[in-house]
Amino acid sequence: MILNMITRDITKELITSAKEYPVVTVLGPRQSGKTTLVRMTYPDKPYFSMENPDIRTAAETDPRGFLNNIPQGAVLDEIQRLPVLLSYIQGIVDQKQKPGMFILTGSHQPDIHQAVSQTLAGRTALLTLLPFSLPELCQYKKKWDAYEIIIKGSFPRLHKDNLAVPRFYNGYVQTYVERDVRSIINIKDLNLFQRFLTLLSGRIGQIVNYTSLSNDIGLSVATIKNWISILKASFVIFELNPFFENINKRVIKSPKIYFTDTGLVAHLLGIETINQTKRDPLRGGLYENLIILEILKSQYNQGKRPQLFFYRDTHGNEVDLIIKHQRQLIPIEIKSSATFTNDFLKGIKRFRKLINDSCQEGYVLYNGNDSFHLDNIYIQNILIHKTNLVNFNNI
Repeated sequence: MILNMITRDITKELITSAKEYPVVTVLGPRQSGKTTLVRMTYPDKPYFSMENPDIRTAAETDPRGFLNNIPQGAVLDEIQRLPVLLSYIQGIVDQKQKPGMFILTGSHQPDIHQAVSQTLAGRTALLTLLPFSLPELCQYKKKWDAYEIIIKGSFPRLHKDNLAVPRFYNGYVQTYVERDVRSIINIKDLNLFQRFLTLLSGRIGQIVNYTSLSNDIGLSVATIKNWISILKASFVIFELNPFFENINKRVIKSPKIYFTDTGLVAHLLGIETINQTKRDPLRGGLYENLIILEILKSQYNQGKRPQLFFYRDTHGNEVDLIIKHQRQLIPIEIKSSATFTNDFLKGIKRFRKLINDSCQEGYVLYNGNDSFHLDNIYIQNILIHKTNLVNFNNI
């Protein structure tokens, strides 16, 4: 199975990191391809999955003995199942001072990122692997329609094994809700959490309103915030924070919510066909989620810490995405329409006046066929003109 998988875009960053650090930790959502990535990249390293109860018991019972049997290091998969090993790994790498000894993976555990960061501070590179990016998907199929990707999503097994989409996401939601959520928090009514997940999917691209969510689901604001933090830590959703640096006008200071896979959103919303997607009231939000997610993946795959924001003031003036690159800002408008209009440029032009010299050229990323340049703003469809992805890979 592993030999048939494509080479992931993040592979170069993984190899480079392992030459510099004694430990590399790959985090990401379940089914994003972490195990396949590390086993393909390091086929000669001993491999142990902490999901295996026998291996986990052996390592938990005698962690020193377990690690002494792999003196050159190993791939340790799903390390969140046995975080006690991290302290012992710290001692080993401090003693041996050898790069690339341990490759760790972890998912679906709010505390694992903090545990790795604290215990292995200065000793590990942290990488985030999300489902397939557009360049990776194009290794399976050269031409993609935006709405086709939205429905099918980007999880590797869906494309490698050509799985039935509804069956895959049914299983994914059940596994996440019934297994992973139970291990994280004590939820008596799992159906309530699943309803919350569905409710959240209907608000992609919208400003988070905890009170509104609380009223709609019948839970306290504190519980809503806790559940959102769990979804973020589990790589199910991510937040886009507002940009308000050096802006005197009143701006919105609450984040927006997006999902790390559009296929999951479509499944939760009951959207199953391309035509249904095009007619859905959330079409714009779904398309926006897709494009922002693509840019997020390109930065993660380079080992960068994404600095992505949105801008909106209290008068409703907004820019969908702001990329902070060094000391410059890049405003991006995202439109699901296939027809360009000059109205698409208004938000970028207004933002430029606010920021003055800090603003680079802007982009309108829309769903049309043409690519052109207007008022120092690039209008393009990155799903069609794939070479334009280079612009964002260099940011």
